[in-house]
Amino acid sequence: MGSQNLATLDIPADTREQAPLAPGHGGNGGNGGYAVKRLTLTNFRCYRHQRLEAGDGPVVLTGPNGAGKTNLLEGLSFLVPGRGLRRAKLSDVIRREEGREEGKDAPSGPWGVAATVKSPQGEVEIGTGFEAGRTGGRDKRIVRVDGETVKSQAVLAEHLSALWLTPQMDRLFLEGPGSRRRFLDRLVFDSDPAHLGRVNAYEHAMRERMALLRTNGDASWVETLEDTMATRGVAVAAARLDATRRLGDQLKGSTGAFPRAFPRASVEAAGTVEDWLREGPALAAEDRLRAALCARRAGDAAEGRAAIGPHCSDLKVLHLGNGRPAALCSTGEQKALLVALVLGTAKMRAYEQGTAPLLLLDEIAAHLDEIRLEALFDEISGLGAQVWLTGTDAGLFAPLAGRARFFAVNDGTVTPQD
Repeated sequence: MGSQNLATLDIPADTREQAPLAPGHGGNGGNGGYAVKRLTLTNFRCYRHQRLEAGDGPVVLTGPNGAGKTNLLEGLSFLVPGRGLRRAKLSDVIRREEGREEGKDAPSGPWGVAATVKSPQGEVEIGTGFEAGRTGGRDKRIVRVDGETVKSQAVLAEHLSALWLTPQMDRLFLEGPGSRRRFLDRLVFDSDPAHLGRVNAYEHAMRERMALLRTNGDASWVETLEDTMATRGVAVAAARLDATRRLGDQLKGSTGAFPRAFPRASVEAAGTVEDWLREGPALAAEDRLRAALCARRAGDAAEGRAAIGPHCSDLKVLHLGNGRPAALCSTGEQKALLVALVLGTAKMRAYEQGTAPLLLLDEIAAHLDEIRLEALFDEISGLGAQVWLTGTDAGLFAPLAGRARFFAVNDGTVTPQD
């Protein structure tokens, strides 16, 4: 299948609803989570061939910078729909070998990521890889489940769910709203895979409308596209509002070490369409968006972009402890807020669906003090999710001894430390 990804979300839009959870796995506060018990990488980044026997508990990867720790997490992130935690092109993750082509690095061949996954339905073998397109053709991403090739990478969402934090996300609250929308939509997607289908329809209609406006195209077709933008756009905004409401309830209701170590926070999906939904029913919001798009045709054509819609929305986060917006908090407080949001989302899913997502926490110790690190480890143990953590200092993860599997990563080689 092709690797069609949303420009803003980087997740394929044909993702279907997840398969129903097996009996005994629903809404009971969580009784387990997804786990990658075995991971195999082939020609992926710095790895020619690497296999890890991870089990189903937490995994700690330690080693110097540049050793390949993040590459392992990126491989895991390709086991769910999308472009992975680096949002890379398929061809960018192929392992390169020096000296194969006039002294320059050259691709070593197609890459692949395979795993044995523990899911609510039992163990499943899933894998994904890269198939270069023929001359002038498109690169393809291949997905297999239990040895059978499937049509869409969206099927991966039926077998694994994952959330991640990377050092690049530490500036989330300081960057533009686009990064925060991606973050929010990833959180929405974790519990509502159909969300991305709605977003894709909206984005596609928006692009088609702009193309017609630039060329003075068929006005009746522009009206049809605006109708799609109105219905789909309001549905996107409604899903964001619902997710932030539920996440806010989870953050306020957290117990144990969570509130003393990580900030109590409020979260809000902010935007014009979201405001309309707060003021009245969805049908009224659709009418308002449809009318606004019609009135803005000349202006949008001149500016080269639609000036109103959920593609302009933002995620607002408030630190309830000091009353400050996240952007005005210290670096450490911002990191703690990010961790709180991801842990809160994982807890929300565990409570609502009975299965916690896989968590990938890259260089998680950065900007977290000792108290917050210990609290994070306690939360990990109680969540029931498999968590993969990376860091340069193995000593920081000593409290997880006996609770996690440890691996040393050095120069693209992974060695068990148990």
